[in-house]
Amino acid sequence: MKKQSRLQFTEEERADPTLEKPIAKSEKAANKLEKAQTNIPKKTVKTKERTFDADTGKTKVRLHFEEVDKPKPPSKLSHGIKKAPERAILSAVHKKISEDEQDNVGLEAAHGTEKAGEFAIHRVQSAYHSHKLKPYRTLAKAEKKSIQSDVNVLYKKSILDNPQAASNPISRFQQKRAIKKEYIAKRYRKGTKAAQTTAKTTKLAVKKGADTAPKAVSAVAKNPKVLLILLALFLMIALIAGAVSSCSVMFQGAITNVVSTSYTSENEELIAANNNYTALETALQAQINNTERDYPDYDEYRYDLDTIAHDPHQLTSYLTALLQYFNASEVQGELQRVFEKQYKLTLTETVEVRYRTETRTDTWTDADGNTHTDTYEVEVPYDYYILNVKLTNKSINTVANSLLTAKQLEMYNVYLQTKGNKPLLFGGGSIDGSPSTDLSGVDFVNGERQGNQNSVDIAKSQVGNVGGQPYWSWYGFNSRVEWCACFVSWVLNQAGYSEPKFAACQSQGIPYFSSKGRWANRGYKDIAPGDVIFFDWESDGSSDHVGIVIGTDGNRVYTVEGNSGDACKIRDYDLNSSVIMGYGLMN
Repeated sequence: MKKQSRLQFTEEERADPTLEKPIAKSEKAANKLEKAQTNIPKKTVKTKERTFDADTGKTKVRLHFEEVDKPKPPSKLSHGIKKAPERAILSAVHKKISEDEQDNVGLEAAHGTEKAGEFAIHRVQSAYHSHKLKPYRTLAKAEKKSIQSDVNVLYKKSILDNPQAASNPISRFQQKRAIKKEYIAKRYRKGTKAAQTTAKTTKLAVKKGADTAPKAVSAVAKNPKVLLILLALFLMIALIAGAVSSCSVMFQGAITNVVSTSYTSENEELIAANNNYTALETALQAQINNTERDYPDYDEYRYDLDTIAHDPHQLTSYLTALLQYFNASEVQGELQRVFEKQYKLTLTETVEVRYRTETRTDTWTDADGNTHTDTYEVEVPYDYYILNVKLTNKSINTVANSLLTAKQLEMYNVYLQTKGNKPLLFGGGSIDGSPSTDLSGVDFVNGERQGNQNSVDIAKSQVGNVGGQPYWSWYGFNSRVEWCACFVSWVLNQAGYSEPKFAACQSQGIPYFSSKGRWANRGYKDIAPGDVIFFDWESDGSSDHVGIVIGTDGNRVYTVEGNSGDACKIRDYDLNSSVIMGYGLMN
């Protein structure tokens, strides 16, 4: 038995959290492969070794017995090819007998018994042949699994060394394919020769069937009726197979296109699950805000905090790839698991020895009985207690890569790229790809509220930006998210506002303005430059998009919006448009 090669891993690689799970799968697959190899039937072969005896001047022959794997029996396809002529002849014979047996009851009964016996023998032979092939099927399956696991480990290692290679699905696919090709070439250095041998064996099997077929044709040709029936039967089978194959491909393509790119759960459940996750983040923020209240006995508090925020589509893509269909009430445990892996809050105490200056007075009496007082300063050491508050945010994308299987991860990346075919579900901006509105000739009407023209000027200066990288990276995201709210938050920050800062419209933006008493519904008459406008594209009561108000001409409202067709653009709407949900008033 040839021992299969294994990937070798260093202690550092085994300790890496990213590689820990793939390495375990690789070693488990290698163990199964070795076990499957030991179950291959063995045979003993005899080999001769000739040696020359210098003392006697004669040649001696020694026999050696070695246990080797039995060769794999012919596949069902090859087996079927060999048996096809025999079955064709039997079929023709049975057909001919059937034509003559109607007038002979005894012949009919005997023929029925014969066919039943042949059927039973055929089933036994088929089962026996399948049983012989089973260990080889198991070995092939184990080998395929081992290759997949090893390639996955090598791919993970390559991503650690070169993160840019995982920037998009096409790059990841190409890299994984290149790794697999190189790995297989090294694992099977005689792969080309083996492939040629396999092809040659298949060719011989087909040729042998072809050599035997004329004998069957010769036998059947003596009865032209049988030949015509066999030909008609062949054409019918070919027609049915073609139709079924075409329908199958069409059906499979349609199902794959829908299921593999769309979120399968109800919109309400997707939004509820995301809101539940946001609630966990809100509780985490409250915990950090109350640190000094909960830990009052420290001299200083030092904060090193990543942004508390997540991409709703990353979360939803993860849940869909893992569970396919889910209700929000069923996934709270999974949300908690992801949350605990995404965020890590650590509180550590540091004690520093510091010195303070103290004034001291000494009183003493001299030999003559006179009292003296000396005043002086000393440096006195004391313990200075510091509480270090550190929060790290790995992002759900990183968590997904560590928790999902290879197949689930492929699904996750597809869902993330298509946004489940629901890009506006969580306030994902506008899909409108038309150019910006031309403001030339627009006569703006001033209201009673002055507004903030500085915010408008800053927002208008960004028109033309594509992709939103300056805004979502400023907010704290490591990769692109739906960035309309990030853009609004960035503009307000640049204009001098410390609040609000929000990355989600419905769960963060609107609650902020409502809690401050600065929310106005659609139809509000006194909107001002710099106000924040919220949209509801799907009329489901949940805000999908947000922008900055430029002003109004009395009939239409003009805005600057980020992530409008993935760009910063100027837009305009009827003041009573149903897509306008309301306004966040900035003064």
